[in-house]
Amino acid sequence: MPSVDRDKHAALDPGLQHFVERMGLLWENDGLPRIAGRIFGLLLVTPGACSLDDLAETLGVSKASISTDARRLEQLGFLERTSRPGDRRDYYRASNDLVERSLQIRLDALRKVRRLLAEAPRPHGAPEVAARLDDFERVHRYAEDAVGDVLARWKHDAAARAG
Repeated sequence: MPSVDRDKHAALDPGLQHFVERMGLLWENDGLPRIAGRIFGLLLVTPGACSLDDLAETLGVSKASISTDARRLEQLGFLERTSRPGDRRDYYRASNDLVERSLQIRLDALRKVRRLLAEAPRPHGAPEVAARLDDFERVHRYAEDAVGDVLARWKHDAAARAG
């Protein structure tokens, strides 16, 4: 774990701590628990995997909270759970396909919003409402197309790097 002395249980260095806290706030603004963002932020800059105990100690929160949010992040595809031979503890690390998963999650969210907007009733006699809904739907389609293009380019580049 970066800047952590496991024997002395040292705190994160200030720059890393600031990054981890800002990631927590960013994720909280997106509707996820702040601790989930803090876990993700820490693991994003940590080589290898960390145990739940390491994460709880480093972030200064309960192991139960870490466990709950690590599982949530695993279900979302941002983290992978691993193990070590002879060790019964679970370890977590940032997913190897994090970029692709992140883009796919954003693309799916844009599609859901656009589809909902397409279903919104357009009241008769209120052209400003119809125009507002149409504009909002249109901009979501543009964003969906753009993220879809980025995802396709990323997959193509990843295939070229692997091949």
